Amino acid sequence: MTEQVERQYVIDALSAQESWRMFRIISEFVDAIDTMSGVPKGVSIFGSARVAPATEEYQLAEDMGGRLAQAGFSVITGGGGGVMEAGNKGATENGGHSVGLNIELPFEQRPNPYANVRLNFRYFFVRKVIFVKYSVAYIVMPGGFGTLDELAEALTLIQTKRIRPFPVILMGSDYWSGLVEWIKDKHLGGGKISPEDMDYFRVMDDPEEVVRLIKQVVII
Repeated sequence: MTEQVERQYVIDALSAQESWRMFRIISEFVDAIDTMSGVPKGVSIFGSARVAPATEEYQLAEDMGGRLAQAGFSVITGGGGGVMEAGNKGATENGGHSVGLNIELPFEQRPNPYANVRLNFRYFFVRKVIFVKYSVAYIVMPGGFGTLDELAEALTLIQTKRIRPFPVILMGSDYWSGLVEWIKDKHLGGGKISPEDMDYFRVMDDPEEVVRLIKQVVII
């Protein structure tokens, strides 16, 4: 394995010799907070970067982004392709704030052209803080490990009362039903979570109903 390839798999070390990295971390927080402070109520849309424009999932995310913008919400995504691109596109084409929080990766992630507010991050944890800080709701569409990570992060923070509860919506009952049943069987059935923890998320299919639910909870 070459040195260049090896570097793709090495997590930045915070050793005494590399303490200067702390300044880059701080600068990412400062830039993001300065930029996002001017963005109104944000709804984050998560989902796969591998979804093609002709697919139902892409079109659903685009519709979702448009409806949120029309309702007065900002749309925040991870800034990449697929579902993220679709959400940004829907928001932009409907005159809304369309935010892309792009992460630097060695593959797959490329900024989409539809975000009219753009930020680039090197550190996942900084980006995750910004998602949580500036979101009034999460819409979690079909995706992979990254999507599951953001979902678990939000549910954990809500469960442990580190943040105020906000709507966490799993969009697409066909896609998420297996996971929900597994959570009921293994997590709840095994005593790993409490019955009330199941109330921290909702499974929905209709974009209009999703926007209505968020508007009931959030005052714009």
